[in-house]
Amino acid sequence: MTREVIAKRTDKTIYRDGDSLIKLFDESYNTADVLNEALNTARIEETGLAIPKIRKVTKEDGCWEIVTDFIEGKTLAQLMQENPDKEDEYLELFVDTQLEIHSKRAPLLTKIQDKMQRKISQSGLDATIRYELHTRLESMPKHRKVCHGDFNPSNVIIANDGRAYVIDWSHATQGNASADAARTYLLFKLNKQDELAEKYLKLFSKKSDTAIQYIQKWLPIVAASQMVKNKPEEKEFLQKWVNVVDYE
Repeated sequence: MTREVIAKRTDKTIYRDGDSLIKLFDESYNTADVLNEALNTARIEETGLAIPKIRKVTKEDGCWEIVTDFIEGKTLAQLMQENPDKEDEYLELFVDTQLEIHSKRAPLLTKIQDKMQRKISQSGLDATIRYELHTRLESMPKHRKVCHGDFNPSNVIIANDGRAYVIDWSHATQGNASADAARTYLLFKLNKQDELAEKYLKLFSKKSDTAIQYIQKWLPIVAASQMVKNKPEEKEFLQKWVNVVDYE
């Protein structure tokens, strides 16, 4: 069967080959990052969550490939777009799926606290703001929950049998679930889905019995960690979030 291109990113191409999904990384892609993504996925597989299982990690013509199961279905992002009247129902499923992730433990994953400290240091923000953020992060409760790190509707596939599969575990860590929720909220905002962002925050707060103010305390930290990606179109927006010391 010939490879069919599903998606193209700046440094990787996603193919379907029969019942396999192939993620092909550019030659310039860091080997440690590819192997870390494969290792994260294997660690998550051990938790029993519904994810596409890894089949192999290989190198073809100087480029790394991660091969996993192909899940036949549609992403929640596609479904929300196609059926706007069912948005609330899909959002409910989205939050339930995230809470199931947070109910798992994977003790060998990187700790979110360590990752965030590193990202704040690399953010390019001035020393005073970095100090504030490091201090805030240090004061946050340290948990050990599995956090996806890039949880958005395009990373949840609803299979033809109705089961929700979560993909793309390259940013997975263990730590405080509210940091993961703050990141999801920020991703909605960056995607200009302000109404959905607020709806999501309220629903996550209600279902997880977590105060909205507590999740918001993480926002400057996750905004600073996003700045490391150096996307010019996001800079001004993120700067605004990082500079806010407290949310009212």
